[in-house]
Amino acid sequence: MTRWLLIDGYNLIYRCYFATPLLTRTDGLPTNALHGWIKSIWRLMDQEKPAHTVVFFDLGGAQDRLALHPEYKAQRKEMPAELALQIPHIKALTKLLGLAAIEQNGVESDDLLASCAVQCAAKGDEVLIVSSDKDFAQIISERIKVLLPPPSVQPKLGWRVLDAAGVQEKFGVGPGQIADYLALMGDASDNIPGLSGVGPKTASKWLAQHGSLDAILAAAEVIEPERFRLPLRVSAERLRMNLRLTTLNLNLSLPAFTQNRPEVNALLLFLSEMEMKSTLMEAQSRYTQAELF
Repeated sequence: MTRWLLIDGYNLIYRCYFATPLLTRTDGLPTNALHGWIKSIWRLMDQEKPAHTVVFFDLGGAQDRLALHPEYKAQRKEMPAELALQIPHIKALTKLLGLAAIEQNGVESDDLLASCAVQCAAKGDEVLIVSSDKDFAQIISERIKVLLPPPSVQPKLGWRVLDAAGVQEKFGVGPGQIADYLALMGDASDNIPGLSGVGPKTASKWLAQHGSLDAILAAAEVIEPERFRLPLRVSAERLRMNLRLTTLNLNLSLPAFTQNRPEVNALLLFLSEMEMKSTLMEAQSRYTQAELF
C-alpha cells in the first residue's frame, strides 16, 4: 500500500508563521515562516515516511461557492505583510525539496486536495492529510486520515492522527455527517452563518436522531426544542445552501504534477542566501550522503 502525504499549504504556512518567532535576513527580509516550513516538512516526512508528498496552495477565487454566497470568507483579514513576502520563497523552497505542488485559479485548494485524497484511496492507497481544517473530517475513512498539528498549549503531543472514531468523539457525528453538522451550526472561519442558537450539542443530537440536514428539515414540525421549529422552516433554503458550501467537491480533475528528488545544490545555495544557518547545516547532513543522492 502506497502512502501519500497531502499538505494543506496555507494552513501549515500560517501555523509556521505564527509559531516561529520573527526572524529576518540582514537586509530585513522575514524568514520565520521559511524556517518553520522546512522544519515541519522534514518532521512530517521523517515521522510518516510517505512515498509521495503533495502540497496544495490556494490561488484565490472560490468561484462556485462565491456564486452561492458572495460573502464567503469575506471576513478574513489580509495576509500579514511579513508573511506575504515569504510566500514566493516558500513555493521555491517546496520545489527545491522535490515536492509536488498543485494550485489552480478559481478552485479552492481544499477541493483539489480532497479530490486527490479520494482518488488515491480508491486505488487502495493510504492518505494522510496535513491540516487543522475541520472540513477534511468529512472524507475520513479507512484509507484517509487527517494529521492534526500539535496543540499550541501542549506542543509536545506532536502531530496526531484523526480517524473516524476520533471524528465521532470530537464532533459527536461521523465523517459522513460533518458537512451537515457545519451547515447547521455555521462555520465562522468561512463566514457561513448557521441557524441561530444551534451549537455542537444540538446539531449532533439532531443528526443522531434524523441522520441528515434534509431529514431534520423534513421533521421541522416536530423537532425539539420546539423553539427551533419555525426558524428551521424559515431558514430551510439557506441551510441547504450552507450544505452546498460546506461539502467538499470530490470530483475535480487534477492538473499534472510530479515529485522529484531534492535539488540538493540549489537547496543549499537557497538556504545560504536566506542566511538560515542552522537549517543549512541540517540540510547538508540530510542531503549530502553520496549513497542516498
